[in-house]
Amino acid sequence: MSSQLAFVISTEVERSRIVLLMRTYYVYIMSNPRRTTLYVGVTNDLERRVMEHKTHSPKGFTDTYNCTDLVYFEETTSVEQAITREKQLKKWGRAKKDNLINQFNPSIRDLSTSSR
Repeated sequence: MSSQLAFVISTEVERSRIVLLMRTYYVYIMSNPRRTTLYVGVTNDLERRVMEHKTHSPKGFTDTYNCTDLVYFEETTSVEQAITREKQLKKWGRAKKDNLINQFNPSIRDLSTSSR
């Protein structure tokens, strides 16, 4: 293998590592339109995941309880931090989650709509 080719391959591998290290992860809260049910989740693609909730795919909790509105999210570059935060929020009571949502989104509107 030529040294130029080895450098190109090495550079591409390094770029791939950087992209992986710079990936963004989201912890988010979905609610039904009446704001009576909350769902806490984690994803690396918030737009795709919200669309899945809105289209009721896959079937499950958010489909059953019609949690189609994004009311809160936060981001991090660490998957470990995202998972830890998701677990933390899931342990919180409703009042504490409501307080977090109200601080971030006082009107408790669907943050995924184009009227941001």
